[in-house]
Amino acid sequence: MDRRSFLKNTTLGGGAAAATALAAPAYAQGARTLTMVTTWGRGLAGVFDAAQRVADSINAMSDGSLTIDVKGAGELVGAFEVFDAVTAGQADLYHAADYYFVGQHPAYAFFTCVPMGMTAQELVNWYYHDGGADFHDELGQIFGLKSFLAGNTGAQAGGWFAKEINSAADFNGLKFRMPGLGGKALGKLGASIQNLPGAEVYQALSSGAIDGTEWIGPWADEKMGFQEITKVYYTAGFHEPGAGLAVGMNREVFESLTPAQQKIVDIACSEAHQWNLAQFLANNGAALDRLRAGGVKTLEFPNDVWDAFARATQEVHDENMGDDLYKRVYDSYNASMKSSSAWIKMSDGAYTAQRDRTQA
Repeated sequence: MDRRSFLKNTTLGGGAAAATALAAPAYAQGARTLTMVTTWGRGLAGVFDAAQRVADSINAMSDGSLTIDVKGAGELVGAFEVFDAVTAGQADLYHAADYYFVGQHPAYAFFTCVPMGMTAQELVNWYYHDGGADFHDELGQIFGLKSFLAGNTGAQAGGWFAKEINSAADFNGLKFRMPGLGGKALGKLGASIQNLPGAEVYQALSSGAIDGTEWIGPWADEKMGFQEITKVYYTAGFHEPGAGLAVGMNREVFESLTPAQQKIVDIACSEAHQWNLAQFLANNGAALDRLRAGGVKTLEFPNDVWDAFARATQEVHDENMGDDLYKRVYDSYNASMKSSSAWIKMSDGAYTAQRDRTQA
C-alpha cells in the first residue's frame, strides 16, 4: 500500500491532521536557514532562475530572519528525489514542476500542466480565483506539504525531432523525452517515453538514446544547445500550453514560521510566477529568430496529429477518474478553463488577430 492510500484509509492520517489543526502554533525564533532542493541543474535557463528568484525574494523581504539556501539537482538529492526529501524532512522546501510527482498522485499534473489544458493566464485564473489553490493545498496535506505556484514557462514547444512528423503513426516506436500526463498520452500513440531530468537531456539526444525531446521553448532550448543536434523543431505542443512551476514546503516547517514569514513565502512564490513567465516570453521571440537564422526548420503538427493527441489525452484522464480527488480537480479545472477561454477568445484573441492584420 502506498503512502497516499495509507493516509486515506487509516485513522492515523485523520488523527494527525486533527492534532495539527488543534495545536497552538509554535513559531521558531531567531534567524533561520532553510534548504531548498530543486529539480533543476544549477543555471538551467529560466527554471533555475525561478527557484533563485523565490529564494532571493524571501531573503530580502524577511530582513534576515529567513535565508533560503538553494541546491541544484544532485547537490543534495537527485532531481526526482526532491519531493521525498521534503516530505521526510531532509530538506525544507523544493522548487520543481509538480507533474514530476504524478507517481505520488496523478492530480499533481494539474499544477504544472495537463495536455490540451490551460494556458498560463487560464492557469492563474483557476489557481487564484476558481479554487485551484485550495486543491493544491488539499493535495499537499496528504503528503505533509504546503504548496504554491512559483514560476511558469508559458506555452512550450512541441519539441526537437530527428525527422519530421507527418502523421500520428510516426510516433510509433519513437524514443521521446516527455514527463507528466503528456508523456502518458504520447505513449498511447506508440512512443517509448523517457522521463529524464533536464540536465541529462542534451546528452541523451546527442547520443541517440532518445530520438526527440521537448524541453521548454526557443530561449531555454537554445541555451540547452539542441539546435546543434537536429534542425527539426515543432513550435506548438499539445503537452504543456502553460506550464506552472511550484514550491512545496514541509508543512511543519511552514507552520513553524511566523504569520509574517508565511505571507512572505506566499508573496515571493506568486511574484516569481509572474516574473518567470515574463522572462520566458520576453526572450523567446529573439531566440526563435536566432534559431531560424542558424538553419532550424520550424514546423507545426498536422491536424490529424492534433486529433490523435486529443483522443489520447482523454484516455489518460479517463484512466484516473476512479480517484475522487483527481476527478474533483479535473472537473474544477475544466469548468474554469471553459469560462476563462470564452472571454479570452472574444477579447484578447479577437484584438490580437485584428492588430496583426492591420499592422501586417
